[in-house]
Amino acid sequence: MERDNCRGMAFERQERERIWPSADYSQQVERLRRSIGSEIYLVELKPEDIHMGIRYSDTPFELIDVLEFPRPDPARGLAPHLILLDDGRGINLGRIARITIDTPYSPPVENILYQESFLMDRLLLRERRLSEASIAERSKLLLGCFLGNRIDKRLTRE
Repeated sequence: MERDNCRGMAFERQERERIWPSADYSQQVERLRRSIGSEIYLVELKPEDIHMGIRYSDTPFELIDVLEFPRPDPARGLAPHLILLDDGRGINLGRIARITIDTPYSPPVENILYQESFLMDRLLLRERRLSEASIAERSKLLLGCFLGNRIDKRLTRE
């Protein structure tokens, strides 16, 4: 039980503030539907046990369709829709941070068809503060947590 608490510790406060799906989700799905047949670029999420992988792709994919997903699950990050691509994949929108047209990197706002603002702002584009001291502090906290020590709120700066 305590170990599960460690995994979600970093994003616990942000998750409580987050609305699912985002307020403009429906509008973004409609933009995607209007773009069926267009070439799109993806920023895909690759969630794993200990970290979140991100894949920026410069390969264009043709958007074949936007389908309703029968079993959305906010706890597992599964959104109510998925996209069907020309390479045969169907990807749930909960596994995508951004979909753009015309350019894969640094797109202007008008080229963004779908974007999960929480992921882009809080995970991908935020300023990183890495130093030897911050890495050591975080490592000690997580190691202690995995070894069964209770989390001391004084160490988390909250």
